[in-house]
Amino acid sequence: MRVIVGIDESDESLYALQWTVNNLFNGPINSAAGGERNLLTLVHVHQPSKHYGVGPSAFPAGPGVAAYPSTALVDSVRKSQEQISACILSRALEMCDNKMKAETLILEGNPKDKLCEISEEMKVDLLIVGNRGLGRIQRAFLGSVSDYCAHYAKCPVLIVKPPKKMAGQ
Repeated sequence: MRVIVGIDESDESLYALQWTVNNLFNGPINSAAGGERNLLTLVHVHQPSKHYGVGPSAFPAGPGVAAYPSTALVDSVRKSQEQISACILSRALEMCDNKMKAETLILEGNPKDKLCEISEEMKVDLLIVGNRGLGRIQRAFLGSVSDYCAHYAKCPVLIVKPPKKMAGQ
């Protein structure tokens, strides 16, 4: 079985991972039919660097003025994003604790779209995402990754709700 868990910096996504480890990958052998080992892929999607103004990398520097950051600055921001993603996934990978075959993947783009795309590309059996418990109005303005994936992913989607004590924080 191939499973993807969407991971971000939230406690809810880490809870979804813990739920997955405890409930889907808790067997002593952890093998699928035919001796093939199950695979868990931890996916973190970070937003692309913002580009302002008319130029591909212009940003506002005052009234009617656009500045262009140096390539070094753009590279520094990208490297910083990758380091943050690597730290998030490292923390998540520790939760797997050699209980299953796990790999990590860092993508850039809109998390809703990228999780659905990579699920289809990898032909996974299950996509698992956490649920932050946004209300209707917040979901309408902010969007909900779990809601989007439930409607548009080509594979089954499991949305793991956090316990009530976590949701109330």
